[in-house]
Amino acid sequence: MKDKTRLSYIEGTLSIIVNTLLFGIKLWAGIVSNSIAITADAWHTLSDSISSIVLLIGAKISKKPADGNHPFGHGRADVVASFIIGFLLVFVGYEFIMRSYESLTTHISSNFSTFAVVATIISIVVKEAIAQYAFWAARMSGSKALRADGLHHRSDALSSIVILIGIFAGRYYWWIDGVLGFIVAGFIIYSAYEIIKDTVSAIMGVTPDDDFVVELKAYCNNLAGRDVCVHHVHLHTYGDHNELTFHIYLPSDWNLVDSHNISDMLEKAIMERYAYNSTIHIDPLILN
Repeated sequence: MKDKTRLSYIEGTLSIIVNTLLFGIKLWAGIVSNSIAITADAWHTLSDSISSIVLLIGAKISKKPADGNHPFGHGRADVVASFIIGFLLVFVGYEFIMRSYESLTTHISSNFSTFAVVATIISIVVKEAIAQYAFWAARMSGSKALRADGLHHRSDALSSIVILIGIFAGRYYWWIDGVLGFIVAGFIIYSAYEIIKDTVSAIMGVTPDDDFVVELKAYCNNLAGRDVCVHHVHLHTYGDHNELTFHIYLPSDWNLVDSHNISDMLEKAIMERYAYNSTIHIDPLILN
């Protein structure tokens, strides 16, 4: 949890500083070039700073310990932060669409300058570097919010690549700036979809992957000394706190104490091996 919080703080702080500087550079380039796409891309970059602030708040809340109202801790604040970032991206994408539509319907043309080219190249390199760091930090910490922030940075880098291509084509086609806006909006909204889809799955709870279930069955059978038929396996994640629930079959003629001892032994072993808090429901196995 400490490493997760530390990585979130480092990435979030770095993102806020760099994105605010890039916002100023790209906004000025957009104004000088009279470009809707570059100006909108600047605001997209600023939205990265906003999402990073949300990330920092989520990281701070998620490290709070469990209490009476939150028996599983506050780890899902990280997931909520990802959800907010996803909807911020939806809003930014919508703004891109509206500005691009206005550009096309009013026949607004752009005059891309050398400064616009340099600013766009700087944005591509810097944003991809931050995205790579965010993805690395997400792998190290398991933070969905860090991954969401990385996707946000990646979408900004991709949108800048599209704009750079359009800058060189803009001298031949007046409408290129408006079309670029629609393309960039597609990148942003798709990233938002991926983030929201992942966070919704985490909130609702997901079935563990097949390899884990197979391993869990073999582990429980080995410990119990019999086939306990592990089934109905569910895993609920609350940040660094995980709750595992599943059913097993035990002979119906066993007394309550023996059945309890088996389930208690399995729960302790699972905690030691996987660091999962487990709850086991016992189904009676009717012997003929």
